[in-house]
Formats: sequence, C-alpha cells, structure tokens
Amino acid sequence: MRLIVAIGFIALLLFGCSTQNKEKALRRFIEEHVAKIKPLEKAEKEAYWKAATTGSDSAYKKDSELKLKIRRIYANRDEFNFLKELKEKKEIKDPVLSRQLTVLYNRYLENQIDSLLTRQIVELSNKIEEKFSTFRPTLNGKKVTNNEILKILKEETDSRKRKAAWEASKQVGKVVADDIIKLVKLRNKAARQLGFDNYHTMSLKISEQDVKQIDAVFYDLSEYSLEPYYQSKRELDRILAEKYKADPLNLKPWHYHDPFFQEAPQVYKVDLDAYYKNRDVKELARTFYAGIGLPVESILEKSDLYERDGKNPHAFCEDFDKEGDVRILCNLKNNESWMETILHELGHAVYDKYNNPSLPYLLREPAHIFTTEGVAMLFGRLSRNPYWMQKMLNLSDEERQKIEPVLYRYMRLKQLIFTRWTLVMYHFEKAMYANPDRNLNKLWWSLVKKYQLVNPPEGRDEPDWAAKIHFTIAPCYYHNYLLGELFASQLNFYISKKIIKTNDWRKVSFVNKPEVGTYLKEKVFKPGKLYPWNEMIKRATGSPLKADFFIKQFLL
Repeated sequence: MRLIVAIGFIALLLFGCSTQNKEKALRRFIEEHVAKIKPLEKAEKEAYWKAATTGSDSAYKKDSELKLKIRRIYANRDEFNFLKELKEKKEIKDPVLSRQLTVLYNRYLENQIDSLLTRQIVELSNKIEEKFSTFRPTLNGKKVTNNEILKILKEETDSRKRKAAWEASKQVGKVVADDIIKLVKLRNKAARQLGFDNYHTMSLKISEQDVKQIDAVFYDLSEYSLEPYYQSKRELDRILAEKYKADPLNLKPWHYHDPFFQEAPQVYKVDLDAYYKNRDVKELARTFYAGIGLPVESILEKSDLYERDGKNPHAFCEDFDKEGDVRILCNLKNNESWMETILHELGHAVYDKYNNPSLPYLLREPAHIFTTEGVAMLFGRLSRNPYWMQKMLNLSDEERQKIEPVLYRYMRLKQLIFTRWTLVMYHFEKAMYANPDRNLNKLWWSLVKKYQLVNPPEGRDEPDWAAKIHFTIAPCYYHNYLLGELFASQLNFYISKKIIKTNDWRKVSFVNKPEVGTYLKEKVFKPGKLYPWNEMIKRATGSPLKADFFIKQFLL
C-alpha cells in the first residue's frame, strides 16, 4: 500500500509542478527504493558467496530466488515510466540527484521485460554457473582440478600428455554449450523487447559505452599490436618447439601454458614461480597493501582463499553492503600466477572498501566496471615487476639486475598476448549475440587463428569456446579487461610523474608509498559513480581514457 501511495504522490507531482517538487519526489522515491533494495542485495550476495564457496545446490537456488526478487523491483513499469519522464524532460538540476537518476534509469531499463523471461534468464544462468563450479574434468580416468591441469600445461614436456590435459580443460564446454546458446537467445529476446538489436548492444549502452567507441579503440590496439605480437610469438614458438621437440610452425593450443593462451608462458631463463614457491603470497599481499596505506586485514579475515571440493575454482571480489564488508575468493598456491591474482583481487577490494560513505548508496561503487579492473590490474602487474620483487622478496641489487631485462620481456609479452586474446573474446561474443545459430565452434577457431595466430587442432569440432565461464557470469564484459589495462597504464604514468615524482616509470614499485594509496582513495575510489567514467578519469589523471599510455608501455 505504501508503494502505491508513493507512486500516486509522485504522479501528482510530475504534472505541472516545479523543478523543486520534482526533485523532492525523486529524492523520496530513491529513499524508498534504497530501503527495499539494500537488504535484498546483501542477502543475494551472501547466498552467492555460500554457493561459490560450497557448491551447495540450495544456496544456488536461494541466490536465484533473490536475484529474481531484485529484478522484479527493477521491472516495475510505473516506476520506470516515472524515471523515464524525469530523465527525458531534463528538469533535475541537482547534479548528484541527476546522476542517481541516470544510474537508476539504466538499471530499470534492462529489466523492462516480462517476468517469465526474467525468471528463465536468471534460473538458466545460475544452472550453468553451478555446473561450472561443481564440474571436475577427468584425466586418465581420474577427476582433476583446474590447478592440476594448469600445472601439467606449465611443466609437462610430453606433447601427448599436454594434449590430454588441454582436452580435459575443455570437457566442461560440452556440458554447458547448449545451455549457453539458449541463454544467449533469451538475453537477445529480452534486449529486443527493449528496442535493441541484441543483448551485446544493449549491455554496452546501459553501461554508458557504445559499440562504435569500443570498436574504434580495439581497431587501434589490433593494428598497433600485430607486428610486435607476431615477432614475440615467433620467438616464443621457437622456444616452445625446442622444449617439446616439435615443429615451431605447427604448434597447437596445448603447447602453450594455459588452456586459452591468455597468459604468457614462462619460457625465459627466469623461473618466476621459484621466487614465490617458499613465500606466503597472502602475507606478501597483506604487507604490500598496508605499506601503501590501504590495509586489507579485515578483507582477508572474511575471505575464502584456498581450494577444496565444490568451491568455485576461479577468483573474484564481492562488496556485500557498500559499507566495508568486502571479501575475495581465491584458490591460492604459492606461485607467481596466484601472487598476481591476489594482488589483483585485493585491488578490486580496496576500491570497494575505501569508498566515500557520505555518497548516496546508489553512487557508492566504481565509476565503471573497467575502472575497478584498471586498479586491480595496476597492482596485479607488480608480481612481475623487478623493483617490487626486490623490495618485497628482499632480493639483492645483483639479483634484481640479473632478472630485470627478462621480467620486462615477460611483462611486454603478457600484455601482447592478453591484447590479442581479448580481441578474440570481444569479436566472438559480439558475433555470437548477432547470430547465435551460426557455427560457433568454427567461428571460435577462425578468430583464434586470426588474432592469436594459433593453429586450430585438426578435425576438432567441439564447443571449446563454451569452457570460458565469462560467457555465463559476465556477458559482454570481457572487453572491459582490456579497457582496464589502458586505465592501469594511464594511472601508472600519472602516479609515477605526479605522485612519486619520477619520469622513470619502469622503476616504480609503489612499495611503502602511502601517498599512492592516498591519491587513489581521493581521486579514484571516493568519487564512486558520481561522474560518468570518462569524466572521473579526466579528473583523476588530467585526460580522458587514452590508449597512448598502454601503447607506449607495452606495444612500441
């Protein structure tokens, strides 16, 4: 009854009333909306956390039910029309209130679909994710974990054993592929109900991006990265071929060190894992963040950090209440990859932890999903930074000087490989939503060959693409990782020059530099979603997002 009265009150205010009254109506609406949505969002995140950490079927069902409750709130047609009219008439002059209106409008817009379709999308998505979390591939008649497969791909020299491990990593694709295609079609149906040509276009628009804008950035990155990538990969293939006694022109996907060739194989003379093997990566991360004035003890205390049966095998960060309850999920091992991962996930976590509590609830989150990725990547890169390693691992000058040239090669190779891999993901997902009935298996390998220059396995016609969990849990998202890398480079150059006061960005490690944490808190974290993402970046770094810094750092 209270909601009906409120909507009626709002309707009266909208017609022939002053801007002041309309702003008053919107403030009242937001207050009542937050009172409804805030406890539901926390409960949903708690249910998801339980599901991800235990694999519990009941927890997944509860998470699905709570997601539906939240989406039903945002599906309210009368409330959407109220927001739409306010937005179209542009009569909300208060900038903070206007920004909340934009955020709310976009959330309501994507949920203006019929309730049955909403339920189908949520339930199918949760069903697929549950399969990912609980599935364990079989290798040589034995169930294995993701970490065990990665270990084989890093260390095994027998090509037949590598191929078997790689194929095992793709087994989940068969289990989920049909459901993913069904989910894509449901999402497209929802997008068309809202006037978009497909879900991919809608997702970018609602997140304040544009397909043409992203296409243009990615075209530049494709052009700038092609020649250095070709040269680096030719050298990499020569090294790998020698190790595996194979033809460098005929290497296959299993000859690289991860199932999708999205990471740089550790092939140079420096064994990065050896530096972390006898160190506690959690403790290293804790010490580092404390040194830059962003302590993470309260985050780690509530986090779930080590692998076990039924647990989600990947990594993520979750902000439970926008009031400090922030946790990360990892499956830590003491190696370089997990050193990078925990630094990365804690980068997300400090962005959420050190928000501005005086901001309205709706704006107390990152400016964009890729800006939190950028901060996470800025810190994740440090696991291969020779100056960071020297200070955190107590290396001598001689040891640092010995590994420094190789580590810079690693960092460059990593970014080249990741850039080309992200081009695969972006173009595949864009094409999949444009036509989910096409031969997706063939499309996948054509893009892998075009952008990654990897030879497809002969005669293979399997849904290898479907083994990538992001198509389910983070649809139309992957391009944001590469935008995040651009932002990370832009932050790195700005912090080096303006905060640490050096032009030699290569030697910057951030270790024991609390001014870095102060800058990030004040200029990146605390603004939250108060400004559109490009305005926040301009305010924080002096210019809108540019590819120039990333290109200078890694592609030239």
